[in-house]
Amino acid sequence: MIIEWALHVATVAVALAALLCALRLWRGPSVADRILALDTLTINAVALVGLLGLRWQTALLFEAVLIIALLGFVATVALARFVARGDVIEQGHEQGQP
Repeated sequence: MIIEWALHVATVAVALAALLCALRLWRGPSVADRILALDTLTINAVALVGLLGLRWQTALLFEAVLIIALLGFVATVALARFVARGDVIEQGHEQGQP
């Protein structure tokens, strides 16, 4: 009984946090704010899928949580490198060029 109530409250809280992150992603104002909002939105998605896994009592959603978290981390690193350097993968140097 208490666990079900706590799952409902947690789901509503995380959904509200996701909506606020989506608003920050939409409004910005800077690129860094949008990247941070996207990363936080990924964390909220992980939490929501994990809560649904607990509510529906299925282990399959916990594998989805791992995949979402991994993709979110890689996307955040790629976006940060792109903003900082202008490319994600550093190109190799040709022979004879410094």
